[in-house]
Amino acid sequence: MSVSARAAEALRQRHNWVQLTKFGVVGASGFIINLAVYQALLGIGAHRAAAVSFVVSAASNYWWNRHWTFVGQKGSFALQGARFYAVSLVAFVVNQFWLAVFLDLIGLGKLVSQALAIILVTPLNFLGNKLWSFRH
Repeated sequence: MSVSARAAEALRQRHNWVQLTKFGVVGASGFIINLAVYQALLGIGAHRAAAVSFVVSAASNYWWNRHWTFVGQKGSFALQGARFYAVSLVAFVVNQFWLAVFLDLIGLGKLVSQALAIILVTPLNFLGNKLWSFRH
């Protein structure tokens, strides 16, 4: 089956939309946690604050995604955790790229730049976690 046929089939599955919605809710809470920690730590510099806020929000997101979003796909806590953090690390690198673009090159505000970077990295994060971290 081709990739496009598999993608079309996946889009017709209700449970994928339910998972995406749950992932979005978890992501929204992680977004709020990320921005709150980021704002609180801006005194240490924007990129350092983003690193700390990433770790805090990723820990929260892992717990909620494991116990709610992908609850039917529980496997080894350590293996899924390692995969989740690997996906999150890739997402963090992409986030840092976008943060540099919006903050350092374009000159947008610190909070707006971080918010935009998080939004842009979310699809990568969802696909990595669905297809690898929490796969059956």
